[in-house]
Amino acid sequence: MEKPSASAIVDKMYEDDLFSKWLGIDILEKEIGKSKLVMTIREEMVNGFGVAHGGITYSLADSALAFASNSQGRESMSIETSISHTKPCHAGDVLTAEAVEESLSYKIAVYHISVKNQNNETVALFKGTVYRTSKNWVL
Repeated sequence: MEKPSASAIVDKMYEDDLFSKWLGIDILEKEIGKSKLVMTIREEMVNGFGVAHGGITYSLADSALAFASNSQGRESMSIETSISHTKPCHAGDVLTAEAVEESLSYKIAVYHISVKNQNNETVALFKGTVYRTSKNWVL
């Protein structure tokens, strides 16, 4: 059986990912070990301070992590993540998350995800470690 492409894996994941769809995420790039996503902050995503809830940028980055790590062809899931919010985001802001693989071993991989706004300003930095199962993606 032929190994599915990174693009096919990400497409299948997104097809079943109701949360990423609810966020309004669009996939810009899907390569082995990389992904690039974009979304717009909506009014219902802001908190009592009028800025986007931290969970919104976290969720965007987490989706980028999931797509990038699974694109390698093995089912992978996060085991540790962290985020630093560097600038506030507001309703109407367009955020782009780019995941890049930093380290890959048989069972563990590490990714760095930068989240930038429409002005190319970094609004969050995310680091994710995933566990790579022995189960290959089959489509």
